[in-house]
Amino acid sequence: MLRQYKIRYYDFKLVILVITLAVIGIIALGSAEPALQNRQIAGFAFGLFLMLVISLFDYSVLLNLYWLMYLVNIVLLVLVVLMGKNTNGSQRWLKLAGIQFQPSEVAKILLILFFAQFIYKHKDELNTFKYISLCVILFAIPALLVGYQPDLSTTIVISLIFCVVMFVGGLSWKVIGGILAVAIPVVMIFMYLILQPDQKIIPEKHMYQLNRIISFFNKEEFANSIGYQQEYSVMAIGSGQLTGKGYKNNEISSVKNADFIAEQETDFIFAVIGEEFGFIGACAVIILVVLISVECMLIARRAKDIAGTIIAAGTGAMIGLQAFINIGVVTYLLPNTGLPLPFVSYGLTSLVSSFIGIGFVLNVGLQCRQK
Repeated sequence: MLRQYKIRYYDFKLVILVITLAVIGIIALGSAEPALQNRQIAGFAFGLFLMLVISLFDYSVLLNLYWLMYLVNIVLLVLVVLMGKNTNGSQRWLKLAGIQFQPSEVAKILLILFFAQFIYKHKDELNTFKYISLCVILFAIPALLVGYQPDLSTTIVISLIFCVVMFVGGLSWKVIGGILAVAIPVVMIFMYLILQPDQKIIPEKHMYQLNRIISFFNKEEFANSIGYQQEYSVMAIGSGQLTGKGYKNNEISSVKNADFIAEQETDFIFAVIGEEFGFIGACAVIILVVLISVECMLIARRAKDIAGTIIAAGTGAMIGLQAFINIGVVTYLLPNTGLPLPFVSYGLTSLVSSFIGIGFVLNVGLQCRQK
């Protein structure tokens, strides 16, 4: 499994970008929730170790276990439904052997790895109805289990990742056009129906998700109720102006210090960065995320096979899309969803899973076709 690689092909640039972004997250967390900073540092060290180890293992050999990865993924998600910990109405956490983690975060990486090998094995048949349908079914099972928790935001992310994986895997433009021709009208009709006052499509269990969508399109009406967190997060970012109010500042006017934003350490960590480090700090985070995603895509273009392309592109898309949605929520450009900012938000499962994904990307890079 271990191979000899030439050190000059190791993508140290990607490693530096990831470490820099993670360190910014640790610093921001020290202000948002100091009690959790040491745990984040421990998660950072463990994730970094796994990234470096995985980057030296031949991904082609590891992908031979793709069906085992898929089964483990399904088992973990089923266990969440059966015995997961319920927090704030959502059952997303699982405790095994004394370790508590979030299987839906692990699912993102496992699905990318599974489809990388599955599509590689059937690349010549991918554009047939049989294999497109099979891919959709294999994806739908874990996606529905994640959605049942309920975890709409993660379901959306893995759905977008699946679309990217299928596209880079070789799905033809004709098939994509046909799918979009059907999907766009269906989504528009569905959105119209669920936004009706007497809708019966969304069950009571998931009504809070629908209310978040409704509040987004009626910001003035819901500004002091459902949308208050986003209103305050925008206020916090704006108050930071160019250079911010300073790290761990004691200003009374600080939105963070007044505890106006819930989940400062997770979903709304970007608001803390915007307030304390200003426009410059916020831009630094965005630039780092973009550079990491672009670097993954560049590695994907040079991969030795379609499996490597899918791993690198899927991981890049996972980081980029999740960051886009998180920052979109914090800046009130998107409806509120509970989604962490990769490498920055507190959450050891998310942090370690992201490092694992980058580890696989680095190995793909080591085996790239060289110019």
